[in-house]
Amino acid sequence: VQLQASGGGVVQAGGSLRLSCVASGVIFTLGALAWYRQAPGKQRELVARITNSGNTNYADSVKGRFTISRDNAKNTVYLQLNSLQPEDTAIYYCNFLSITSRDYWGQGTLVTVSS
Repeated sequence: VQLQASGGGVVQAGGSLRLSCVASGVIFTLGALAWYRQAPGKQRELVARITNSGNTNYADSVKGRFTISRDNAKNTVYLQLNSLQPEDTAIYYCNFLSITSRDYWGQGTLVTVSS
């Protein structure tokens, strides 16, 4: 099982990024996908999740700014980040939770927002 995240970078406050995560070795359509983030000195937190039926939920801090989506044909989950703020600076990790409750993690991609 491999989750390969990409799309991070350095942006100014107010800017946008799109993160991607390609999964291999899993039955993509039978699991929930999520993005977490971990800022320096803080615990990892859930940013957004999308179920296999397309239902989504978001952390309060990103509602209205971030959008999670999935393309089952490409085994890919996306996170569109808009109106980025310095407090969004973190390593972003993609996560796949299978229907048997097995957890898989990607390697993370760094998002840095400058003020």
